[in-house]
Amino acid sequence: MKKFVPYFLLIIILGCLISLLSNQSKSKIEYIEIGNEGTKSIETVVFSKDKKPKNIILLIGDGTGLNQITLSRIAIGGVNHRLAIDQMPFHGTSLTHSYNSIYTDSAAAASAWATGIKTKNKFLSITHDKKIVPSIPEIIQNKGYISGLVATSSITHATPAAFYSHIDSRYKEEEIANQLLESPIKISLGGGTKFFNIEKVKENNLLITDIKDLSTENFLDSERVLGLFDEDGINRSPAKPTQLQMTKTALEFLSFKSDEDSCNGFFLMSEGSQIDWAAHDNDAITMITEFIDFDKTIAMAMDFVTADKETLLIITADHETGGLQILGDKEGMVKVQWGTGRHTSIPVGVYAYGPGAHSFTGLMDNTDIHTLILDAIDASNIEPSVCSD
Repeated sequence: MKKFVPYFLLIIILGCLISLLSNQSKSKIEYIEIGNEGTKSIETVVFSKDKKPKNIILLIGDGTGLNQITLSRIAIGGVNHRLAIDQMPFHGTSLTHSYNSIYTDSAAAASAWATGIKTKNKFLSITHDKKIVPSIPEIIQNKGYISGLVATSSITHATPAAFYSHIDSRYKEEEIANQLLESPIKISLGGGTKFFNIEKVKENNLLITDIKDLSTENFLDSERVLGLFDEDGINRSPAKPTQLQMTKTALEFLSFKSDEDSCNGFFLMSEGSQIDWAAHDNDAITMITEFIDFDKTIAMAMDFVTADKETLLIITADHETGGLQILGDKEGMVKVQWGTGRHTSIPVGVYAYGPGAHSFTGLMDNTDIHTLILDAIDASNIEPSVCSD
């Protein structure tokens, strides 16, 4: 009897675990209605491989793997629908591992784009042994460029922070906020009011906190603009700006300032931050809603490239989140299942349009994107200069 009890308890425990895992698996299955929206064709032009871009736009879909894009495509318009991202002329693939892990977090991934080095998860634009590495905005500031950032998260969150902050923890957001105020970033739009000393912000920045003030008419005369539209990440509502609205405003500001101040060009990074958050929650409906905003931002940026003819647009993701699988369809619904609530090491897409876009093809490391951006503008051969006031 004494020998029997442990086996009996083991069977009970094993049964409970199987039941728990089964329930977890069932909770991660979702059924999404297949959409029927028509494709909106986007005009593109062909650029000579010899032409150098003046400006760089880097759009990030946080957590957006190929299956997040595929599910969004099907949910919007069906399997034959084409998103804006699908119409980007050049496609590649990026590996995403960090210095110390097979999977990356947003901090290490964004640091790879910003600085060209692999670092530890949670580190921002410092090496694994905590040496500061200059980011793209810091490098090109001395080449006559101005820079801007947009995020639907806090502007102190991991991805935007990598382009101005150098710190050993992405979670030190009050310190990161102070570093933003000392950085070369000319316009920053996102959330994160609670991380800033507002009186300090107002010393050298025009602060905007209301969507009604998100118009370049209100601040083209300002040297630096900081838009903070929520306490932390931006809650989606008609009273809050979208990624599309903020990115459009940032582009208008940077274009005007670049021309007015005789700059060599501008750099803008804009992130659809909350695609990732929805994937962490295994919430496909919210993920698609966030992706729609991201794809509309892509369409607007593509139109900008076509009209401007001097701008290189690059789109990628820091990592895939959720291990999303698309399993089948039945009666107008597509069945999807999430594999995890965490990041995965699945490679992500890279997309490019504009002068220099042909270089962003094939398999690359995420650090290569940093090098390719600087090579595209021939940064090493630009004489030191600053934009005139």
